[in-house]
Amino acid sequence: MATNGTTSTNGAKADRFDPNFTEHVINLMSPETKPRHRQVLTSLIRHMHDFCREVELTQDEWVLGVNYINSLGQAYKKNRNETWRVCDILGIESLVDEINHKIVTDDGRAPTSSAILGPFWSPETPFRDLGSSVVQDMPKDGQFTHFHGVIKDVDTGKGIPNAVFDMWQASTNGKYDTFDPENQSRHNLRGKFRTDENGKFWFYCLKPTEYAIDTSGPSAELLTMMGRHPYRPAHIHMMVTHPEYVGVTAQLYPSDDPYLETDTACAVKDDLLLYFNPVQNEPNGATLDVEFNVRLISKKYKPDSTMLMGNANQDKF
Repeated sequence: MATNGTTSTNGAKADRFDPNFTEHVINLMSPETKPRHRQVLTSLIRHMHDFCREVELTQDEWVLGVNYINSLGQAYKKNRNETWRVCDILGIESLVDEINHKIVTDDGRAPTSSAILGPFWSPETPFRDLGSSVVQDMPKDGQFTHFHGVIKDVDTGKGIPNAVFDMWQASTNGKYDTFDPENQSRHNLRGKFRTDENGKFWFYCLKPTEYAIDTSGPSAELLTMMGRHPYRPAHIHMMVTHPEYVGVTAQLYPSDDPYLETDTACAVKDDLLLYFNPVQNEPNGATLDVEFNVRLISKKYKPDSTMLMGNANQDKF
């Protein structure tokens, strides 16, 4: 019978372990196992077994890991998902996002990069008129900003009419509206804007502020172990959609933010940077101006494309 071996060839170290054990565990799956389940679990088992052999995991370390995973579940409650946060810290959510949304045409053209959705998107965000403000509750330290751009077709370079630019951001205290009822009314710093006949959109918001993720749960222990800080760079979320195009969900970051290189969620990309410029005598009182153009690609390149429009299912598991 197989006992505790390996399927990989790691030199003399691997020779100390039964070479048939991993394959034995994989073969315990029944013939009725669905093909995709078999593919994913086979790879998972192989990688986990190889990891244990590579670091020669001690029993104490294994127990510590089990207890840590248990703590993630115990800390879970609605609107607080520690396991999701760990996936951010380890870069897993960003990697899965790229795997699912990276598109490049044969001649090298690509849409605006995607980035993680985050836990604060709302399907209830109201549509607002072009040129209106999402700032319902102006903080004392807020920098009122005119935000504008064009949503363009990657192939033609022309603006796309009737595309939807859905945006949301935290206030200057680092909190989103639903988590800050003392200072923010519902839908503060949220809005959906439909592009005009030339694909243009414009509205008013705040220059975003960096903030730290919640460090009261077990995910913070992982940051401490790695000597990492808990800060996200300042960002504005966007979800851009149109029925004929592959949608883009992303986060847009001020180019001068100090946490761009060390984002705790590993979600910064070079083409998602914002360049804020000071303005004077702006008709609606803005002190900053920023332009960001979005590139969308036709669904003909990826007709089965889908977008993540929700967070962890609160009613399952």
